[in-house]
Amino acid sequence: MTRVFSGIKPTGHLTLGNYLGAMRRWAEVDQHQADALFCVVDLHALTVDHDPARVRRLTRQAATLLLAAGLDPGLCTVFVQSHVDAHTRLSYVLECVATDGEMRRMIQYKEKAARERERGGSVRLSLLTYPVLMAADILAYGTDEVPVGDDQTQHVELSRDLAVRFNQRYGHTFVVPRATHPEVATRVMNLQEPTSKMGKSDDSGPGIVYLLDEPDVVRKKVMRAVTDSGSDVVYDREARPGVSNLLEILAACEGRSPEELSGAYDTYGALKKDTAEAVVELLRPVQERHRALCADPGQVDEVLRAGAERAREMAAPRVDAAYRAIGLLPA
Repeated sequence: MTRVFSGIKPTGHLTLGNYLGAMRRWAEVDQHQADALFCVVDLHALTVDHDPARVRRLTRQAATLLLAAGLDPGLCTVFVQSHVDAHTRLSYVLECVATDGEMRRMIQYKEKAARERERGGSVRLSLLTYPVLMAADILAYGTDEVPVGDDQTQHVELSRDLAVRFNQRYGHTFVVPRATHPEVATRVMNLQEPTSKMGKSDDSGPGIVYLLDEPDVVRKKVMRAVTDSGSDVVYDREARPGVSNLLEILAACEGRSPEELSGAYDTYGALKKDTAEAVVELLRPVQERHRALCADPGQVDEVLRAGAERAREMAAPRVDAAYRAIGLLPA
Protein backbone atom coordinates (compact mmCIF):
# COMPACT_ATOMS: atom_id res chain seq x y z
CA MET A 1 0.00 0.00 0.00
CA THR A 2 1.01 3.60 -0.52
CA ARG A 3 2.38 5.06 2.72
CA VAL A 4 1.05 8.47 3.76
CA PHE A 5 2.36 10.71 6.54
CA SER A 6 0.62 13.82 7.89
CA GLY A 7 1.25 15.90 10.98
CA ILE A 8 -0.51 18.62 12.89
CA LYS A 9 1.25 21.15 15.09
CA PRO A 10 -0.08 21.91 18.61
CA THR A 11 0.46 25.67 18.47
CA GLY A 12 -3.19 26.57 18.96
CA HIS A 13 -6.69 25.13 19.21
CA LEU A 14 -7.67 23.20 16.08
CA THR A 15 -10.04 24.99 13.75
CA LEU A 16 -12.72 24.40 11.17
CA GLY A 17 -9.96 25.01 8.62
CA ASN A 18 -7.91 22.13 10.02
CA TYR A 19 -10.93 19.85 9.86
CA LEU A 20 -12.20 20.69 6.37
CA GLY A 21 -8.72 21.17 4.95
CA ALA A 22 -7.14 17.98 6.23
CA MET A 23 -8.58 16.00 9.13
CA ARG A 24 -11.86 14.99 7.48
CA ARG A 25 -10.02 13.62 4.45
CA TRP A 26 -7.62 11.74 6.72
CA ALA A 27 -10.57 10.02 8.36
CA GLU A 28 -12.78 9.48 5.31
CA VAL A 29 -10.18 8.68 2.66
CA ASP A 30 -6.51 8.32 3.60
CA GLN A 31 -6.76 5.84 6.46
CA HIS A 32 -8.84 3.52 4.26
CA GLN A 33 -6.72 3.72 1.11
CA ALA A 34 -3.17 3.90 2.44
CA ASP A 35 -0.80 2.77 5.15
CA ALA A 36 -1.26 6.06 6.98
CA LEU A 37 0.54 7.71 9.89
CA PHE A 38 -0.89 10.77 11.63
CA CYS A 39 1.33 12.59 14.09
CA VAL A 40 0.99 15.46 16.54
CA VAL A 41 4.31 17.19 15.80
CA ASP A 42 4.92 18.70 19.22
CA LEU A 43 8.65 19.27 18.67
CA HIS A 44 7.78 21.81 15.99
CA ALA A 45 5.88 23.85 18.60
CA LEU A 46 9.16 24.57 20.41
CA THR A 47 10.67 26.69 17.63
CA VAL A 48 9.15 29.90 19.04
CA ASP A 49 8.51 31.24 22.52
CA HIS A 50 5.92 29.01 24.19
CA ASP A 51 4.34 27.97 27.49
CA PRO A 52 5.40 24.35 28.22
CA ALA A 53 2.15 23.51 30.01
CA ARG A 54 0.12 24.86 27.09
CA VAL A 55 2.10 22.79 24.57
CA ARG A 56 1.41 19.63 26.60
CA ARG A 57 -2.28 20.52 26.91
CA LEU A 58 -2.68 21.31 23.22
CA THR A 59 -0.78 18.16 22.22
CA ARG A 60 -3.23 16.00 24.12
CA GLN A 61 -6.19 17.99 22.83
CA ALA A 62 -5.00 17.62 19.23
CA ALA A 63 -4.53 13.87 19.62
CA THR A 64 -7.98 13.53 21.15
CA LEU A 65 -9.56 15.56 18.35
CA LEU A 66 -7.85 13.44 15.70
CA LEU A 67 -9.58 10.42 17.19
CA ALA A 68 -12.84 12.33 17.59
CA ALA A 69 -12.65 13.31 13.92
CA GLY A 70 -12.75 9.63 13.00
CA LEU A 71 -9.19 8.33 12.87
CA ASP A 72 -9.31 4.63 13.75
CA PRO A 73 -6.18 3.19 15.44
CA GLY A 74 -7.12 -0.13 13.88
CA LEU A 75 -6.68 1.38 10.42
CA CYS A 76 -3.89 3.93 10.91
CA THR A 77 -1.09 4.92 13.28
CA VAL A 78 -1.74 7.89 15.58
CA PHE A 79 1.12 9.09 17.77
CA VAL A 80 3.03 12.02 19.22
CA GLN A 81 6.28 13.01 17.51
CA SER A 82 8.41 13.36 20.66
CA HIS A 83 7.47 9.81 21.71
CA VAL A 84 9.50 8.42 18.78
CA ASP A 85 13.20 9.28 18.98
CA ALA A 86 13.79 8.33 15.34
CA HIS A 87 12.65 11.83 14.37
CA THR A 88 15.42 13.64 16.23
CA ARG A 89 18.00 10.95 15.45
CA LEU A 90 17.41 11.33 11.74
CA SER A 91 17.06 15.10 11.87
CA TYR A 92 20.72 15.61 12.83
CA VAL A 93 21.91 13.27 10.07
CA LEU A 94 19.85 15.23 7.54
CA GLU A 95 21.24 18.52 8.88
CA CYS A 96 24.61 17.16 7.78
CA VAL A 97 23.21 16.88 4.25
CA ALA A 98 21.19 20.13 4.08
CA THR A 99 22.78 23.53 3.46
CA ASP A 100 22.47 26.86 5.21
CA GLY A 101 21.26 28.47 2.00
CA GLU A 102 18.40 25.99 1.67
CA MET A 103 17.20 26.78 5.17
CA ARG A 104 17.32 30.53 4.74
CA ARG A 105 15.35 30.35 1.51
CA MET A 106 12.37 28.70 3.20
CA ILE A 107 9.42 31.08 2.96
CA GLN A 108 7.95 30.22 6.34
CA TYR A 109 11.29 30.84 8.03
CA LYS A 110 11.52 34.28 6.44
CA GLU A 111 7.98 35.18 7.51
CA LYS A 112 8.18 33.83 11.06
CA ALA A 113 11.65 35.25 11.67
CA ALA A 114 10.47 38.67 10.49
CA ARG A 115 7.48 38.57 12.86
CA GLU A 116 9.73 37.53 15.75
CA ARG A 117 12.13 40.40 15.09
CA GLU A 118 9.23 42.86 14.86
CA ARG A 119 8.20 41.80 18.37
CA GLY A 120 11.72 42.45 19.58
CA GLY A 121 12.43 38.77 20.18
CA SER A 122 15.37 36.64 19.12
CA VAL A 123 15.03 34.00 16.42
CA ARG A 124 15.70 30.48 17.67
CA LEU A 125 18.09 28.26 15.73
CA SER A 126 15.37 25.58 15.69
CA LEU A 127 13.17 27.89 13.62
CA LEU A 128 15.84 27.88 10.93
CA THR A 129 16.40 24.12 11.02
CA TYR A 130 12.89 22.83 11.64
CA PRO A 131 12.28 22.07 7.93
CA VAL A 132 14.98 19.41 8.29
CA LEU A 133 13.11 17.92 11.24
CA MET A 134 10.00 17.95 9.06
CA ALA A 135 11.96 16.10 6.38
CA ALA A 136 13.01 13.56 9.02
CA ASP A 137 9.35 13.12 10.02
CA ILE A 138 8.58 12.17 6.44
CA LEU A 139 11.66 10.21 5.40
CA ALA A 140 11.92 8.05 8.52
CA TYR A 141 8.85 6.09 7.47
CA GLY A 142 9.51 5.56 3.78
CA THR A 143 6.62 7.87 3.05
CA ASP A 144 5.31 7.87 -0.52
CA GLU A 145 2.81 10.73 -0.28
CA VAL A 146 2.44 13.80 1.93
CA PRO A 147 -0.96 15.50 1.57
CA VAL A 148 -0.32 19.22 2.10
CA GLY A 149 -1.65 22.66 1.34
CA ASP A 150 0.16 25.03 -0.97
CA ASP A 151 1.98 26.68 1.94
CA GLN A 152 3.73 23.42 2.83
CA THR A 153 4.77 22.30 -0.64
CA GLN A 154 8.23 23.84 -0.24
CA HIS A 155 8.90 21.65 2.79
CA VAL A 156 8.06 18.48 0.89
CA GLU A 157 10.33 19.64 -1.94
CA LEU A 158 13.15 19.99 0.59
CA SER A 159 12.43 16.44 1.80
CA ARG A 160 12.71 15.21 -1.78
CA ASP A 161 15.98 17.08 -2.34
CA LEU A 162 17.53 15.72 0.85
CA ALA A 163 16.43 12.16 0.07
CA VAL A 164 17.89 12.30 -3.44
CA ARG A 165 21.13 13.91 -2.24
CA PHE A 166 21.59 11.37 0.57
CA ASN A 167 20.86 8.45 -1.76
CA GLN A 168 23.37 9.71 -4.32
CA ARG A 169 26.15 10.34 -1.81
CA TYR A 170 25.76 7.44 0.59
CA GLY A 171 23.70 4.77 -1.15
CA HIS A 172 19.99 4.27 -1.63
CA THR A 173 18.34 4.64 1.78
CA PHE A 174 15.22 6.80 1.47
CA VAL A 175 12.02 6.72 -0.53
CA VAL A 176 11.64 10.04 -2.39
CA PRO A 177 8.23 11.34 -1.29
CA ARG A 178 5.82 13.45 -3.30
CA ALA A 179 3.42 16.15 -2.21
CA THR A 180 -0.25 15.62 -2.99
CA HIS A 181 -2.95 18.28 -3.04
CA PRO A 182 -6.30 16.59 -2.45
CA GLU A 183 -8.99 18.19 -4.59
CA VAL A 184 -11.63 17.64 -1.93
CA ALA A 185 -9.73 19.68 0.66
CA THR A 186 -11.18 23.09 1.44
CA ARG A 187 -9.03 26.15 2.11
CA VAL A 188 -11.03 27.91 4.82
CA MET A 189 -10.33 31.61 5.24
CA ASN A 190 -10.60 33.82 8.30
CA LEU A 191 -14.17 35.07 8.71
CA GLN A 192 -12.96 38.57 9.56
CA GLU A 193 -10.10 38.62 7.05
CA PRO A 194 -11.32 36.50 4.11
CA THR A 195 -8.09 36.92 2.17
CA SER A 196 -6.10 35.21 4.98
CA LYS A 197 -6.17 31.54 5.93
CA MET A 198 -8.02 30.54 9.11
CA GLY A 199 -4.92 29.66 11.15
CA LYS A 200 -4.96 28.16 14.62
CA SER A 201 -2.06 30.38 15.72
CA ASP A 202 -3.81 33.62 14.74
CA ASP A 203 -4.90 36.19 17.28
CA SER A 204 -8.12 37.07 15.46
CA GLY A 205 -10.47 34.93 17.54
CA PRO A 206 -13.73 36.32 16.08
CA GLY A 207 -12.68 35.20 12.62
CA ILE A 208 -11.77 31.65 13.64
CA VAL A 209 -14.19 28.80 14.27
CA TYR A 210 -12.56 26.36 16.66
CA LEU A 211 -13.58 22.71 16.63
CA LEU A 212 -14.62 22.92 20.28
CA ASP A 213 -16.58 26.17 20.01
CA GLU A 214 -20.08 25.94 21.48
CA PRO A 215 -22.91 26.07 18.90
CA ASP A 216 -23.98 29.59 19.90
CA VAL A 217 -20.39 30.80 19.58
CA VAL A 218 -20.16 29.27 16.09
CA ARG A 219 -23.41 30.96 15.06
CA LYS A 220 -22.26 34.33 16.37
CA LYS A 221 -18.92 34.15 14.54
CA VAL A 222 -20.48 33.12 11.23
CA MET A 223 -23.28 35.70 11.44
CA ARG A 224 -20.67 38.41 12.02
CA ALA A 225 -18.47 37.26 9.12
CA VAL A 226 -17.17 40.01 6.87
CA THR A 227 -18.86 40.03 3.46
CA ASP A 228 -18.34 42.29 0.45
CA SER A 229 -19.72 45.46 -1.04
CA GLY A 230 -22.90 44.90 -2.97
CA SER A 231 -25.62 42.41 -2.16
CA ASP A 232 -25.40 39.74 -4.86
CA VAL A 233 -24.49 36.30 -3.58
CA VAL A 234 -21.92 35.42 -6.22
CA TYR A 235 -19.01 32.99 -6.03
CA ASP A 236 -15.92 34.93 -7.09
CA ARG A 237 -12.77 34.36 -5.03
CA GLU A 238 -11.02 37.47 -6.33
CA ALA A 239 -13.84 40.02 -6.37
CA ARG A 240 -15.99 38.62 -3.52
CA PRO A 241 -13.65 36.90 -1.03
CA GLY A 242 -16.02 37.22 1.94
CA VAL A 243 -19.12 35.68 0.42
CA SER A 244 -17.01 33.16 -1.51
CA ASN A 245 -15.51 31.93 1.76
CA LEU A 246 -18.99 31.37 3.22
CA LEU A 247 -20.11 29.57 0.07
CA GLU A 248 -17.06 27.29 0.18
CA ILE A 249 -17.63 26.46 3.85
CA LEU A 250 -21.31 25.68 3.25
CA ALA A 251 -20.48 23.64 0.15
CA ALA A 252 -17.87 21.62 2.06
CA CYS A 253 -20.34 20.92 4.87
CA GLU A 254 -23.08 19.79 2.48
CA GLY A 255 -20.96 18.05 -0.15
CA ARG A 256 -21.98 20.47 -2.89
CA SER A 257 -20.19 23.02 -5.05
CA PRO A 258 -19.97 26.72 -4.15
CA GLU A 259 -20.96 27.65 -7.71
CA GLU A 260 -24.16 25.66 -7.32
CA LEU A 261 -24.98 27.28 -3.99
CA SER A 262 -24.27 30.83 -5.15
CA GLY A 263 -27.47 30.83 -7.18
CA ALA A 264 -29.59 29.64 -4.29
CA TYR A 265 -29.39 32.80 -2.12
CA ASP A 266 -30.73 36.31 -2.50
CA THR A 267 -29.23 37.79 0.67
CA TYR A 268 -26.06 37.51 2.71
CA GLY A 269 -28.13 37.00 5.85
CA ALA A 270 -29.78 33.83 4.57
CA LEU A 271 -26.40 32.48 3.44
CA LYS A 272 -24.84 33.20 6.82
CA LYS A 273 -27.70 31.53 8.69
CA ASP A 274 -27.51 28.34 6.65
CA THR A 275 -23.70 28.28 6.85
CA ALA A 276 -23.78 28.68 10.62
CA GLU A 277 -26.24 25.81 11.07
CA ALA A 278 -24.30 23.60 8.66
CA VAL A 279 -21.08 24.16 10.62
CA VAL A 280 -22.83 23.49 13.94
CA GLU A 281 -24.17 20.18 12.61
CA LEU A 282 -20.81 19.26 11.08
CA LEU A 283 -19.00 19.76 14.38
CA ARG A 284 -21.66 18.17 16.61
CA PRO A 285 -20.51 14.52 16.28
CA VAL A 286 -16.85 15.52 16.59
CA GLN A 287 -17.56 17.39 19.81
CA GLU A 288 -19.65 14.51 21.18
CA ARG A 289 -16.85 12.00 20.54
CA HIS A 290 -14.33 14.43 22.02
CA ARG A 291 -16.36 14.63 25.26
CA ALA A 292 -16.55 10.84 25.43
CA LEU A 293 -12.79 10.47 24.95
CA CYS A 294 -12.07 13.13 27.58
CA ALA A 295 -14.20 11.15 30.01
CA ASP A 296 -11.92 8.13 29.44
CA PRO A 297 -8.37 9.56 29.19
CA GLY A 298 -6.85 6.11 29.52
CA GLN A 299 -8.19 5.25 26.07
CA VAL A 300 -6.28 8.12 24.46
CA ASP A 301 -3.13 7.21 26.43
CA GLU A 302 -3.31 3.65 25.14
CA VAL A 303 -3.81 4.75 21.53
CA LEU A 304 -0.77 7.05 21.72
CA ARG A 305 1.35 4.41 23.45
CA ALA A 306 0.51 1.75 20.87
CA GLY A 307 0.89 4.24 18.02
CA ALA A 308 4.35 5.30 19.18
CA GLU A 309 5.45 1.69 19.55
CA ARG A 310 4.29 0.89 16.02
CA ALA A 311 5.95 4.04 14.66
CA ARG A 312 9.26 3.16 16.34
CA GLU A 313 9.22 -0.28 14.76
CA MET A 314 8.54 1.22 11.35
CA ALA A 315 11.18 3.98 11.55
CA ALA A 316 14.08 2.30 13.34
CA PRO A 317 15.41 0.10 10.48
CA ARG A 318 15.56 3.00 8.02
CA VAL A 319 17.15 5.41 10.50
CA ASP A 320 19.69 2.76 11.52
CA ALA A 321 20.48 2.25 7.84
CA ALA A 322 21.01 6.00 7.41
CA TYR A 323 23.43 6.02 10.35
CA ARG A 324 25.45 3.20 8.82
CA ALA A 325 25.39 4.74 5.35
CA ILE A 326 26.67 8.13 6.46
CA GLY A 327 29.60 6.58 8.33
CA LEU A 328 28.56 6.12 11.96
CA LEU A 329 29.85 3.07 13.85
CA PRO A 330 27.00 0.74 14.86
CA ALA A 331 26.41 0.51 18.61
